[in-house]
Amino acid sequence: MPTINQLVRKGRKKISKKIRATALRKSFNAREQRMISNINPQKRGVVLLVKTMVPKKPNSALRKVARIKLSNKQEVTAYIQGEGHNLAEHGIVLVRGGRVKDLPGVKYHLVRGKFDLAGVEGRRKARSKYGAREEGGTPRVAVKTEEVTPQAA
Repeated sequence: MPTINQLVRKGRKKISKKIRATALRKSFNAREQRMISNINPQKRGVVLLVKTMVPKKPNSALRKVARIKLSNKQEVTAYIQGEGHNLAEHGIVLVRGGRVKDLPGVKYHLVRGKFDLAGVEGRRKARSKYGAREEGGTPRVAVKTEEVTPQAA
């Protein structure tokens, strides 16, 4: 435990949160042909390969993943969430951070409903996570009901 005098002299250091999505921390400066360090929430990329992977031991499934070349010249493996996808080679996608616990080496997710990756068809719950539009296109309008007023005799 530090004394008051030690705290006055040195203070407390803020522990910085570790960013696991390392490919989103750098950008490529084309003019100077070198990487610069900055933190981005998402990055655009081009699909190189679409494949399936099998998860770690207790789980069993075929998880859909894509190999992406980001705009900063780095290659990453990203998870395609939701049921079904229309992703093909050379498609443009948006990559965000977020690892998949049972797939080793997959530290990124693809954003559904952005660029060439369509949203999940027929999705009704948690639509914003999967880029799904509201069913029927336009929002429903409330139907007016006539009020019955009692008439005085």
